[in-house]
Amino acid sequence: MGPHPAVAAIRLAVRRVLHDILNEHTFPQQTGSEPPPGSRLRARGELLPSPPLVLVACSGGADSMALASALAFEAPKLGIRAGGVTVDHGLQPGSDLRAAEVCLRLRELGLDPVESTAVTVGREGGPEAAARDARYAALDSAAERHGAAAVLLGHTRDDQAETVLLGLARGSGIRSLSGMAAVSGAGGRYRRPFLELDRQTARKACMVQSLPVWDDPHNADPSYTRSRLRHEGLPALEKALGKGVVEALARTAQLSRDDADALDAWATQAEATVRDAAGLLECAKLYALPPAVRRRILRRAAIEAGAPAGSLFARHIEEVDRLITGWRGQGAINLPGKVVAQRQGGRLVIRQG
Repeated sequence: MGPHPAVAAIRLAVRRVLHDILNEHTFPQQTGSEPPPGSRLRARGELLPSPPLVLVACSGGADSMALASALAFEAPKLGIRAGGVTVDHGLQPGSDLRAAEVCLRLRELGLDPVESTAVTVGREGGPEAAARDARYAALDSAAERHGAAAVLLGHTRDDQAETVLLGLARGSGIRSLSGMAAVSGAGGRYRRPFLELDRQTARKACMVQSLPVWDDPHNADPSYTRSRLRHEGLPALEKALGKGVVEALARTAQLSRDDADALDAWATQAEATVRDAAGLLECAKLYALPPAVRRRILRRAAIEAGAPAGSLFARHIEEVDRLITGWRGQGAINLPGKVVAQRQGGRLVIRQG
């Protein structure tokens, strides 16, 4: 008799991602240098790749514990090393003890290396954004320190639906509606195997495997936007529109991502055609582009000038866009990161102020 359907589903999702990682994993040629740690040498001195290391980011919740268990089961069969990282945000009393418990559970699953990383959560962008930034910085550091090929994240289809609704509420454009990518981060570091699985599947998998899980009280705290959306917003939508809202939002994310990727590619090609010999953006040529393409070029130019991507909203880009489409002699536009955009002699200049 095979595993429970929920367990089979999470293992299949992880197996597919691990196959992708294994296919991508190659060592660069090491000429005149020391072999990479853990690599093996043939008798003739040829370098063989060492098994790649894949880490799971685990909070101790049902989603990430289900992911950790599936990684621990599937990785050895493919010759992949599997480890785990838990991030202690320090936002609750006893969070360090909770992190230690998670590490113990990961080790009991057979993961190695396993570590807990404590972070200091700032305030920029609000508590949820600040915690997310601190968490990803810690995961990036752990991946680099251990030389991990990838870090698995336990985001589910339900998380994707919530992300799409949050993007819609912010009016941030099609890229926000595309939600979370299955592969993201520098070099494709982050992988999300569960984006096509619902939260209940992960929880069921933990239950039938007798895996202890921890429910973060922040996930039920109405002071957090995502918590209100999860416990009030989505249930209200399903009551009004019927079942299937989560699945529909997840499909919207994928369709939006395809469209956004195509527009990004168009903007990349078009950018070279709207700059003069000195590299400045020519307003007349920008004006001739479709708005969706033009605004992508403007956003990219602002980020390259030093504007933080996370603080650069649609309203900022719209103000810069009016320097091109609604020019009335207006002054410079101040952007996040002390970046200034202004029109000078038919050129758009975006630089540090």
